Amino acid sequence: MSDILTYGIVILLLGQALWRIPSALRGHVRERSLWGAFAVLAGAWLMRTDLGKHAVEGLGVDDLAALLKHCLTVAGMCVLLRYIAAVYRGGAVGGASSRRGRVTVAAQRYGVVAAVLVIAAMAAVFLLALDRGPVPEDSHFTDRYAGEPGLALYMALFYGYCGAVITLCGYQWAGAARGAVRRTLRTGLTLMAVGVAVGALYAVVRAVYATLVAVHPVSDSSARMQETVTDSLLYASFLFWALGVIAPATQAAVNRWRAYEMLAGLHPLWRDLALTAPDLVRQAPSRLLPGHPVASRLNTVRDLVSHDASPQIRLARYVTEIRDVIHAMRRRAPDALYRTALELAESEGYAGQDAEAVAQAYWIMAARLNMRAPVREPGVPAEFPSTGEDFFSEEVPWLLRVREAYTRADPAIAGEVLEDSRASA
Repeated sequence: MSDILTYGIVILLLGQALWRIPSALRGHVRERSLWGAFAVLAGAWLMRTDLGKHAVEGLGVDDLAALLKHCLTVAGMCVLLRYIAAVYRGGAVGGASSRRGRVTVAAQRYGVVAAVLVIAAMAAVFLLALDRGPVPEDSHFTDRYAGEPGLALYMALFYGYCGAVITLCGYQWAGAARGAVRRTLRTGLTLMAVGVAVGALYAVVRAVYATLVAVHPVSDSSARMQETVTDSLLYASFLFWALGVIAPATQAAVNRWRAYEMLAGLHPLWRDLALTAPDLVRQAPSRLLPGHPVASRLNTVRDLVSHDASPQIRLARYVTEIRDVIHAMRRRAPDALYRTALELAESEGYAGQDAEAVAQAYWIMAARLNMRAPVREPGVPAEFPSTGEDFFSEEVPWLLRVREAYTRADPAIAGEVLEDSRASA
């Protein structure tokens, strides 16, 4: 069971590291530090697995996987501390001038030097003060060196540094959780604070146990019970922390998914309008493989995922370009076009906002036909109701409603609407 949990944590940490590569490449210290913490800690956990142990055992240093695991963990704690300091420098609540910010920045300034010294001291103790030999199967680090004074020093260095860093992290995250406004952020910070609290308890228990066994070895049953308890604390600590880091990102993932849904809904309308006035759009619609059976879906996917940094930015561009093309068509459309389209919608049994959505859909379709042979030179814009001023709460839902009516509209009827409006002009 413990092996499954270990591999699960490795996969979780590696997945986060891989997912954050783009932001690390584009971002600054904060983004790179968080990515580095995930990558380094994933390596530390990998050294707990048979895969990691077999990968380094051929280097000729007995128990090297244990040393690498501990050194990588210290490095991961150092990078995590750097991330928290970067958050305060980057404008967290109170900033670097607040008491929490000053404490964190000062700790990070000396934490890097301390981490280097701790790793060097641990390596010296490991190589010179521990009686190492071939590693037995299913044995634990503290049990292998029980009765050796060097074990107490080695573990004091390791757990002293890690315990200090995670205690500081818990202090910062618990305080930030109380002031968080967004529920997902508050949940994430709370989980992270709980995780490091459990981690601090783990560090204390392990440090005390390592000191005891360095003086006097314990029985096999006591050793197994200690390993079971501390391993459970360690797994719980990392799972809480990793889930806490992921929690705020779930809102971003939900927002991206919703943006893609709205993009997919607006795409048919945007594409037709973009093809009507290609000079008014930043990126023309994709037109790969014309006539091919899969061309429509391929081009839709390409339009939805390319040219912009995020789906939210792409959605804003779609809405802006839809608005711009409609405005350009209004300058050439018959003045009576919207009134004629609204009368048609009402005659079909629509009322209220349903009638307005259908009328706007017919207006857009008829105005596109008009652009082939405009009824007048560009001038005063023809009547067309506003789609709302608040982007997410009004304009996008309304345009989606218009697009739904647009896909049902009959081009032949739209042509009749255009002719009727021209006749009444």
